[in-house]
Amino acid sequence: RALHVDGALLVVDKGAGLLTVPGIGEAKADCLLSRLADAGHPEVGHAAHRLDRDTSGVLALGRTPAAHRSLCVQFQERRASKRYEALVLGWPAEDAGEVDLPIGKVRRPGGAARMRVAAGAAGAEQARPSVSTWRVLERTSLPDSGVGVARVELVPVTGRAHQLRLHMEAIGHPVLGDELHGSDEAAAAAPRLCLHASALTLDHPDGRSGRVTFRSAAPF
Repeated sequence: RALHVDGALLVVDKGAGLLTVPGIGEAKADCLLSRLADAGHPEVGHAAHRLDRDTSGVLALGRTPAAHRSLCVQFQERRASKRYEALVLGWPAEDAGEVDLPIGKVRRPGGAARMRVAAGAAGAEQARPSVSTWRVLERTSLPDSGVGVARVELVPVTGRAHQLRLHMEAIGHPVLGDELHGSDEAAAAAPRLCLHASALTLDHPDGRSGRVTFRSAAPF
């Protein structure tokens, strides 16, 4: 779903379950970029930033080479500000906090390397400093079981793969519907990953329109 279109910028609300860019192999050819090309935007051939396949929400794309370069620089220099909304298992003891834990590929015996919180982990590869902040928006419970659930706002200060999911799992509050990180209880608690990019603020890549913000309400 398009949120904004002008000569330099296309902003979309990506659905859950859709890759941002094509993966390896024919089975992963379907993605946001291919669908945009089919919908009349063949000029959008690259993505300056991505959302995980199962994460929904706001994503900005440049419609010209200059606009794409501008977006790339902003994300590389952390001048673009992103906010997410999530449902997590359990009620955090505090109303807000920060998670400062390195993330890297951790190779388990007999298994493939996967992105994990790497603090003190054996077999950690290329661990990088990673910081996220969180703030509780609402405390509620699952209707069937009564298990506590918190709606939280998440801000990735750094931008590592799966960072928000890993950090919330690390503090004992995994994202609902996350089948890759966290507990079986959290994975079974929702039919999708309850993580949504709800706001994106950046400098408009046309160089004239100043700072702009785009928002999308969480669908869960």
